[in-house]
Amino acid sequence: MYSLTSEPFKLERSVDAITVPTGETIELPAGIVGYITQALGGSFTVFVDGSMFMILGHNADALGKEPLPPPTLPENASQKDVEEAVWNQLRTVYDPEIPVNIVELGLVYTCEVEPQDNGYHVAIEMTLTAPGCGMGDVLLSDAKTKIKLVPEINDVACQIVFDPPWDQSMMSDEAKLETGML
Repeated sequence: MYSLTSEPFKLERSVDAITVPTGETIELPAGIVGYITQALGGSFTVFVDGSMFMILGHNADALGKEPLPPPTLPENASQKDVEEAVWNQLRTVYDPEIPVNIVELGLVYTCEVEPQDNGYHVAIEMTLTAPGCGMGDVLLSDAKTKIKLVPEINDVACQIVFDPPWDQSMMSDEAKLETGML
């Protein structure tokens, strides 16, 4: 699940990338070279010309990697099936600097999946490990993008909240073990 590398790459095609830490989406041109520094949850943290970017898993082929298949739902999926798929997608969202997903870190406070015309609306409230953490925009962008891959999701609203303040007790035992806190 966790991979920290310094693997060189040359982009095989132009690709959308999320700037770290601002969370803006830009296009990196085909032929650009850099290093993959982390591969988690199907996404890749890359370093190009002194800047860090995240390339989402559905664009892995641009790095010469196998893309993850998009999430699926069973035929005649229930709201519970959609909720489960959304939580599974949230478990693929990682801070580019921490090898633990945001669910296990205890950063997701609420996840509401509500029916709407021909699909579902998802509302997420999440937090950061510290109010000054610069990764908020990246995590929001990654979460929204991955949730929108779930069939039948029409709209996603993600927001950062700081009440209650996050602390290490919100981490799962798996997260504590992975980060050396257990």
